[in-house]
Amino acid sequence: MELIKKYFPNISQEQKRQFELLYELYTDWNSKINVISRKDIENLYEHHVLHSLGIAKVINFKSGTTIMDLGCGGGFPGIPLAILFPEVQFHLVDSIRKKVMVAEEVAKAIGLKNIKFSHSRGEDIHDKYDFVVTRAVMPLADLMKCIRKNIGTNQHNALPNGIIALKGGELAGEMASMRQLCTTWDLSDYFEEEYFDTKKVVHVAVRN
Repeated sequence: MELIKKYFPNISQEQKRQFELLYELYTDWNSKINVISRKDIENLYEHHVLHSLGIAKVINFKSGTTIMDLGCGGGFPGIPLAILFPEVQFHLVDSIRKKVMVAEEVAKAIGLKNIKFSHSRGEDIHDKYDFVVTRAVMPLADLMKCIRKNIGTNQHNALPNGIIALKGGELAGEMASMRQLCTTWDLSDYFEEEYFDTKKVVHVAVRN
């Protein structure tokens, strides 16, 4: 939790309370349903919560923005982002029912009001959003094919509507077919922990 306060010192008392509750909730749920690697649960704040919030270092979502988290797993990056941006609407989607259930129960326990959940495949979601966020779900070209239909045309934010993906490792090949649409940021420029040395945020503009 100290990591969150270190990099996001201006969060409210309510946001601190919500972030603080995450460890106990995820530890409890993870003992029943494995949504985070058992050996990684101790690194919840660094590897999962702070990593999710890396998106907030490259864009400050405006009030009223709508976001789908595709392949949300146990709730990342959607739940940390929903805590940080209470005036933004989030829709968390995953094809694995038990993971959606955990994310929904965690959100309910901390009192998130700006979030909804669907047990579904991305292909079956037809609503429009300003952004689709993901964390290592699928290659960018495949993701683009899946979600292009979901990106709305009304622009509210500093970045064009599209995909914002948390990625790691070498991305040149993955971005080759859409390089002119992509912008990347190294999370090591924002977070000093070694874990972030190879982690990136990738924005892909979607022009419908």
